[in-house]
Amino acid sequence: MTAVEVNPVVAAARSRELRMPLPPQGLSVEQERQHRKERLAGALRIFGRFGFSEGVAGHITARDPELDDHFWVNPFGVSFSRMRVSDLLLVNHEGVVVEGDRPVNAAAFAIHSEIHKTRPDVVAAAHAHSVHGKAFSSLGRLLDPLTQDACAFYGDHTLHADFGGVVVDPQVGAELAETLGMHKAVIHQNHGLITVGHSVDEAAWWFITMERTCQAQLLAMAAGRPISISHEAATITREQIGGHAAGWFQFQPIWDDIVAECPDFLD
Repeated sequence: MTAVEVNPVVAAARSRELRMPLPPQGLSVEQERQHRKERLAGALRIFGRFGFSEGVAGHITARDPELDDHFWVNPFGVSFSRMRVSDLLLVNHEGVVVEGDRPVNAAAFAIHSEIHKTRPDVVAAAHAHSVHGKAFSSLGRLLDPLTQDACAFYGDHTLHADFGGVVVDPQVGAELAETLGMHKAVIHQNHGLITVGHSVDEAAWWFITMERTCQAQLLAMAAGRPISISHEAATITREQIGGHAAGWFQFQPIWDDIVAECPDFLD
């Protein structure tokens, strides 16, 4: 008997078919657009539930599946906790609201339009003024691999150490996008966190777990001198939990909760 066969979970999976959530495949453009909009509205509701809102600040975007230079975004001044699919705006890369009857947040346009231009692989990007992300960003440093969850960001996030005020200039957004590079996240010093993904689910999950990772490191640093995970172990762990599929999958239980508890966001 091999070591793998000893694992009862693996043995059970081999003995019968198990149901696993998987990203949708083979959708039409219209179906994919609706799917992204539903996930976007749901992710915004989740951000509201987790207390990531700060007045009118914060935004998540999803690239339109047909119009590559357009993205869907939450309207300026609408609570995360009240977001619905029908509230979402379609905005082009010139900042024009193509669909919707509310204004777009100027910072959302400046940041997200440049990320979507620079990273054609990115479907979604998330930014909010979450408490621990803001606090950690003021330290002007990267996250350390202190926990298993932190390893998802090991070598896969960057620091933009230039804060010049509210990001309303697309040139500043372009600089942030350049700093982000091909990573999954960037810490904007004295501002907060920005995460991206190949799906809304993934971008939202990286933000949620990065915020919690900031919290964990702040607590550890306040308590004493935290011990980092070795480079080798952190790298292996990142490969296990830091990929696109893992990011998508981690979001699914939270998605199930929001659908069950407040399905009106699908309106």
